Amino acid sequence: MPQTHYDKNYRKQLTQVTWLGFLINVILVALKVCIGYITRSQALIADGIHSLSDGITDLAVIFGEPFWTAPADVDHPHGHGRIEMLVTILIGLLLGLVGILLGFQAIKSIIQFDKEKTIYSLPMTIVAFISVVSKEALYQYTVFVGRKIHSTAVIANAWHHRSDSLSSIPVVIAGIGIMINPAYSILDPIGALIVCVLIIYSAYRIILPMLKILVDSGISQEEMSRLKEIALSIKGVKSIHAIRSRHIGGGIAVDLHVLVDPQMSVSDGHIIAGKVKHALLEKGQDVVDVLIHIEPYEKKQT
Repeated sequence: MPQTHYDKNYRKQLTQVTWLGFLINVILVALKVCIGYITRSQALIADGIHSLSDGITDLAVIFGEPFWTAPADVDHPHGHGRIEMLVTILIGLLLGLVGILLGFQAIKSIIQFDKEKTIYSLPMTIVAFISVVSKEALYQYTVFVGRKIHSTAVIANAWHHRSDSLSSIPVVIAGIGIMINPAYSILDPIGALIVCVLIIYSAYRIILPMLKILVDSGISQEEMSRLKEIALSIKGVKSIHAIRSRHIGGGIAVDLHVLVDPQMSVSDGHIIAGKVKHALLEKGQDVVDVLIHIEPYEKKQT
């Protein structure tokens, strides 16, 4: 059963992994921007700005967490989990905006390319390689924690780290190409443009699933079939229908109609409903809330 947003362990893990990401991003921003400026590498500077946007989203997660983990209240009976999705979309939008702005600059540099420009490729290549390795490791750790605590914002932030790692690869390739032949210095703005395309694609992957959730898209048919199997495995359940699902923060809320023997007492029906609810919470993937309506079973309903 997933951790709830009221779990202290949830908050501890979210805070630790996000502060770690912020610290690494601050170091990488300083390295990329400073070395990029010294080596005159537009690709490395663009990559540094990408890391800066990473750091900003780390802060968005850290300062947004107290709001979406707040318990349910009179005005928000289902909790505040949707705030996490809004923060996730904000992360994606910021990432996409960074990609678009840097992309325009890269295209301008390609069109107005200065053949006389000297780029010192060895330092830029080393820094970009450090970024690839460190941000991929950070992605693996962050996505592990995000899935463990069922946090869409942390998982989105992990993908931000992955996009930063991937966006450093063209910089490495451009640096190696320029080391082989300085005349290939146009690889630098081309590398910057590739970085921007990867950034925009990552933003798309972050935003689209959250938009589907915000418009109340349910879980997949495969996941729904699994929930039906769990419910039907409970003794006394004759059939089920009208099963629905919706996302609440990082979890799933399910409601369904459970059909039982029409001669069964209200008390026994209530006991069966409790068993179904418990089974779905324990065995259903990411299920955090279950609402059950008991109905009398009739053969014509099957």
